[in-house]
Amino acid sequence: MNERIAIIGGGNMASAIIGGLIKKGLPVARIEVIDTNPEARQRLKDNYGLVAHAEPGAFLKDFPIVIWAVKPQTFRDAAQPAAPHVKEALHMSVAAGIPTDSIKRWLGVERIVRSMPNTPALIGKGVTGLYARDGVTGQDRKHIEHIASVMGEFVWVEREDLLNAVTALSGSGPAYVFYFLEAMTTAGVEMGLTAEQAYQLAVETFRGAGELAKFSDEPPEVLRQRVTSKGGTTHAAITSMDASNVKALFAQALHAAERRSEELGAEFGKD
Repeated sequence: MNERIAIIGGGNMASAIIGGLIKKGLPVARIEVIDTNPEARQRLKDNYGLVAHAEPGAFLKDFPIVIWAVKPQTFRDAAQPAAPHVKEALHMSVAAGIPTDSIKRWLGVERIVRSMPNTPALIGKGVTGLYARDGVTGQDRKHIEHIASVMGEFVWVEREDLLNAVTALSGSGPAYVFYFLEAMTTAGVEMGLTAEQAYQLAVETFRGAGELAKFSDEPPEVLRQRVTSKGGTTHAAITSMDASNVKALFAQALHAAERRSEELGAEFGKD
């Protein structure tokens, strides 16, 4: 893909996309960024040699793809001055929770893909949920897939409301991993390891188990059973967690995240 791409917002997720696109061979000259924050514009110049604009303008008409990497609460205000110049573009939103109906209303466009990436996208190891409105063509999808691929893996969903589930599962998911890393590190220290030793063991265990699951044809239940010998150490740990209802409580937490995603969409998607 060699299309010109405009990105509204110059924060971390925008930087992940910009860095990934450049690594994939898109020239810096074909990327334009608009950010009102002078510090963000300076970082883009220092990191990529990219001179960003402070405000949108007629120049946006030359960009067939526009990526919205703004905070949900600022999307509507950012859309207003850009709207007259982006009617013909394909739009990709990475703003959490903002429904495509709101984006359509603010911009007056139909070719919208809403995405939900997660923070490992910053190192090209993320996973992104994608939803396309009916006006998005097959070629549009290919362009979006190319962009999403620079952040890691991607998954299309056929209903927009499923992005709330994506948000709960993978969007917020890195925090769950870090939460368990905290607990494992604390326990390791309590058992006599240094904090550095415990943390390394925990991180590498998560990374290795994730890779094993990714490349295995077996479901996680079978993978778990293979390391859970009855009467052994793993069995003792799993039995303790089951007694505390950890799996059900964890599922309950994800449902709470899903509900909050719905609430944020309703809150920030208002006119």
